[in-house]
Amino acid sequence: MKIIGIDIGGANTKIASADGEIIELHYIPLWKDTTLPTSLRDIAEELKPDKVSVVMTGELADCFEDKDKGIDFIMRSVNDAFDCEVKYIDNSGRFHEDSGNLRDLAAANWAASSRLIGSEIGDCIFVDVGSTTSDIIPIKNGKHVAGLTDFSRLVRSELFYAGTLRTNLAYLLEKVNVADGDCHIASELFSTTADAYLLLEDIPEELYTCETADGAGKSKTDAMRRLARVVCADLTEISADEIYHIAQQVKERQVSILSQAISVVAEKNGLDRIASAGLGEFLIKEAAERLGFECISVASRWGADVSKVFPAYAAAKIMEDEANASGKE
Repeated sequence: MKIIGIDIGGANTKIASADGEIIELHYIPLWKDTTLPTSLRDIAEELKPDKVSVVMTGELADCFEDKDKGIDFIMRSVNDAFDCEVKYIDNSGRFHEDSGNLRDLAAANWAASSRLIGSEIGDCIFVDVGSTTSDIIPIKNGKHVAGLTDFSRLVRSELFYAGTLRTNLAYLLEKVNVADGDCHIASELFSTTADAYLLLEDIPEELYTCETADGAGKSKTDAMRRLARVVCADLTEISADEIYHIAQQVKERQVSILSQAISVVAEKNGLDRIASAGLGEFLIKEAAERLGFECISVASRWGADVSKVFPAYAAAKIMEDEANASGKE
């Protein structure tokens, strides 16, 4: 039986099979004239799954009037595409019941991940740094004890709205240090975290899957040009060493904020162990070292490809485990 999990975000749709053999990442920005319905039909035709388990975060995209409209669009897109059993995981990490509140499906991908981590690893802080956001989820007695909405998790430091690729540097930094001293940065979308991590070789070019800030290429030279623009300069006005130093300051700031958020969650819940996942595992590892916490890598345990699409993989595994359990009854 082929079971796949689908994680539908505002920018990326991730696919994983329960056996880990299928791993796909599709850049499908929902806020544009989205191709989600046709893309899902293509995926269904290509993979021909027997069962599909779905989590979502894309309902927050600003093309939707509210989350209800976003959830409805995503569910219709999935249900129309797949001619098989489809189930949705809610913010408790369980499959949604027909009598339940559809709002419970909003931003629930972390809940699927937390359920699998809780059963496999136990008490810990599950930290997933993706392309856009960072989830910091306390797990106790095998279950998450996090807020149930993005709003509540932001208040509780369980959600940090910065990631490895798509984050505007103007969100992270107010000033950077350059040869002439401390320099204010421009509050424009001139460069994103992907440029910094590409230049620092924390990500390869093939993982730079989002659009660039200027619509230009994804070479290191392109990234340097965008990073220079953050201080209203170009490559004739600022040295390569200074641009590299700007990238280092981006990383330092992101690790610092991530460490602070993890520390708040750790102190509140009495936890000192991290399970790390996502494209930004390298950031989590550094944060864990600063805090003196044990860090269990999802990439090491399940594979680097699975780590990058972990909510989709967790969704598939949860469905497989429940199917196996019901078959033994």
